[in-house]
Amino acid sequence: MVDLQGQYAGIKQRVDQTIANVLESAAFINGPEVHAFQKELEDYLDVKHVIPCANGTDALQIAMMGLGLQPGDEVITADFTFAATVEVIALLHLTPVLVDVDPINFNIDIEAVKKAITPKTKAIVPVHLFGQVANMDALMELAEAHDLFVIEDNAQGIGATYTGKDGKKRKAGTIGHVASTSFFPSKNLGCYGDGGAIFTNDDALAHTIRGIVNHGMYVRYHHDVVGVNSRLDSIQAGVLRAKLPHLDTYNQARQDAARKYTAAFVNEEKIITPIICDKCDCHVFHQYTLRVVDTDRDALVKHLQEHDIPCGVYYPIPLHLQKAYTDERYNEADFPVTNALVKDVISLPMHTELEDDQIEFITKTVIDFVNQ
Repeated sequence: MVDLQGQYAGIKQRVDQTIANVLESAAFINGPEVHAFQKELEDYLDVKHVIPCANGTDALQIAMMGLGLQPGDEVITADFTFAATVEVIALLHLTPVLVDVDPINFNIDIEAVKKAITPKTKAIVPVHLFGQVANMDALMELAEAHDLFVIEDNAQGIGATYTGKDGKKRKAGTIGHVASTSFFPSKNLGCYGDGGAIFTNDDALAHTIRGIVNHGMYVRYHHDVVGVNSRLDSIQAGVLRAKLPHLDTYNQARQDAARKYTAAFVNEEKIITPIICDKCDCHVFHQYTLRVVDTDRDALVKHLQEHDIPCGVYYPIPLHLQKAYTDERYNEADFPVTNALVKDVISLPMHTELEDDQIEFITKTVIDFVNQ
């Protein structure tokens, strides 16, 4: 699904030298590489504060901790996403409220969010699923009207650009009150282990979060807030510094591959391709996810595997049906889109090193199966 070895070959010299420098300096935690990466990512995103941490799940949890959400507060998020989004809500003894998603872009459905807001609602967590930015204008308007926080789950969308109704372009993760991202190796900007970060333009919130990630300390052995141990190590920061200057190029390669996939499927009635706008800058294709209709999706998965073509099903079970998150409040009739997607979706290989002959082989294999 992701050719990390091929990507590494293009930045090998810098990565190897960076790792060697960290080993020689022995500045493994909060070293110069971490501070340099933080500043470089702030500049790239045009955001005031980037706070690195150990992984994307921690980032989302710490963002919620920083906002001071209290047990019992309701947090609205999408039913169709990875479990980490709802996991941290539950870990903090908040109340997750799952809602359906849009059938076109698979992001959180605005009308469903409106219906889910109650006096107990304190935050909305849109997930920029598969690399496409959610409808942030509508979400921010709802947040302002109901005095809510918007926490962007940007684990899949780093580098995407959102053009608001005001015509201003902003990077995903810089529009809400706070955002989290993951640097898991397969992400568009991935390290060689685990890593994550929190973004915000709020000075006071950034100060709180900086304490939380480091055991609640601002001065050593002075614990001012309840914190956790969640820090990005220097080697991972060095790898990310090597990759960050290439992020736009990496995303462009993904967008180009997506266009080629879509062009190959254009006449296939049983294949619904992702929406691609002209410039495509609101979608950075962390995944290229199809819907296959009137087709046995699971049989297609097996068929691709038999031809040595990697593929993925993101996601096969809705969160509201996961054993850990079942709740009598949920009604199946409220999740028609999610319940359809889990049966139809399939993601094809998507990375920076895809070649035309690979795309041709993959698409032909899919088309041959759906038309048999």
